[in-house]
Amino acid sequence: MPTGFWSSLPRPCFVLAPMSGVTDAAFRRIIAKYGKPDVTWTEFVSVDGLLSPGRFRLEPDLWFTEAERPVVAQIHGRRPENFRLIARQLKEMGFDGIDINMGCPAKEVERHGSGAALIKKPELAREVILACIDGAEGLPVSVKTRIGYRTNETETWLAGLLETGISALTVHARTRNEMSRVPARWQVVSQLVALSRELIPDPAARPLILGNGDVQSLAEAKARVDETGCDGVMIGRGIFGNPWFFNREVEREELPLRRVVEVMLEHTALFIELLSEYKQLEFMKKHYKAYVNGFEGAAELRKHLMEAADFEEICALAALVPEKRGRRSEAEDLQDAVALPDCV
Repeated sequence: MPTGFWSSLPRPCFVLAPMSGVTDAAFRRIIAKYGKPDVTWTEFVSVDGLLSPGRFRLEPDLWFTEAERPVVAQIHGRRPENFRLIARQLKEMGFDGIDINMGCPAKEVERHGSGAALIKKPELAREVILACIDGAEGLPVSVKTRIGYRTNETETWLAGLLETGISALTVHARTRNEMSRVPARWQVVSQLVALSRELIPDPAARPLILGNGDVQSLAEAKARVDETGCDGVMIGRGIFGNPWFFNREVEREELPLRRVVEVMLEHTALFIELLSEYKQLEFMKKHYKAYVNGFEGAAELRKHLMEAADFEEICALAALVPEKRGRRSEAEDLQDAVALPDCV
């Protein structure tokens, strides 16, 4: 049932997806400044890693500021006892909630029996959830997953999760095998909402249900809520290059190009300040294609930005962005299409 901050969220709620290698401390601070979501997630962190001598390399993934609240730490793994131990630590660190990743399709994650691999082991998944809830000692625990591994498993896999005592269930509306190669199947979210009402008649006892997949604007997110009856929507890829996504008063496309690039540089500087000791600048550059587009010559400029050696060179290149968007060819529009790695 919804506990902690989940019980007082606006309905519907619109939240930031956890994305590995993306929702780092710098990214989340920029999002909180320009368009704060109703809930913020960290990128996922291994419970095994947090209990290992290499923990110090993972700790920056859990840095957060007060501006990001409510903020949820996402973790992954397969050993129930490790979830119990890490849940206690996350509570002590001051997180508002804990989320368990049970949907990541990355091979290196599944190889360790984590992420989407748990869809194939529902009994172990249940043990993991119960151990996490026990260790969290009242801190709300949620789950993010997919609709199934190879097929739609709403009435088995997802139904089982609803009855574990989690506060919220976020469903990426594709199977693990579909990755992101097909359109998100939002009709399955509708099925899940109906099933949750059937299994748990008391609204106060039902976990919140959040849908995820292919949403590119707040207007589309609201339409998905109306269409499915879910409690909210999680946005991942749609926020790339648009820190104003959750800002109801600002539209990115109405901003001057120079303003968008100024924020890109602010984001880059913050990344360097916070994370240069832990991550190469290349990790930041994945955002440039999303920030720098919509004008003639954008593709060529992005190419140079990706090759830039340091912040000074990036600033010099950014100064070449024109004041206004010009008319472009269809080929240039295609070049600006942002291709991103698959995420849960």
